[in-house]
Amino acid sequence: FFSVFLLQEAVVTQMRLPAGGINLLLVVALIWAALSTPEIGALTGFGAGLMMDVSQTSPGPMGHWTLVLIIACYAVAFLGYGDDNIRGNPINIVFLVTIGVVAAQSVFLLLGMMLGQEIGSISNVAFILAGSAFWTAIISPLILKVVSYFHIIIFGVRSHL
Repeated sequence: FFSVFLLQEAVVTQMRLPAGGINLLLVVALIWAALSTPEIGALTGFGAGLMMDVSQTSPGPMGHWTLVLIIACYAVAFLGYGDDNIRGNPINIVFLVTIGVVAAQSVFLLLGMMLGQEIGSISNVAFILAGSAFWTAIISPLILKVVSYFHIIIFGVRSHL
């Protein structure tokens, strides 16, 4: 995950993608959680959230992304854990991850509002969330096979892909 974090900070944040761009670490963490048990999903969310909190582009206070990603990764892992129909079909994983990214960013937004952060106009927020969903749906199938390969190597089990 640290190499994904470095790639996110060094390359992805420098690209000026329209409609908000993509958060590569968030996508990889949610794909990893979708292939794992809920406990591993929560641990993945904790680690990825800590890395996102120390990011220079993170607008929130320390621990904000950690809380959001623990909840999001646990929820994605819980939804995909018992159902082989979700794990067995890559399209379902891409759909679950895309919904998870939008939900995680929405929860981050709502918690930020509760902590007193300014968020901007509703139309701007909706545009960025829609753009994030678009870029996540585009990039997720491309990195799903790589994340699945590393998941098989680390855990020694097939994730049915």
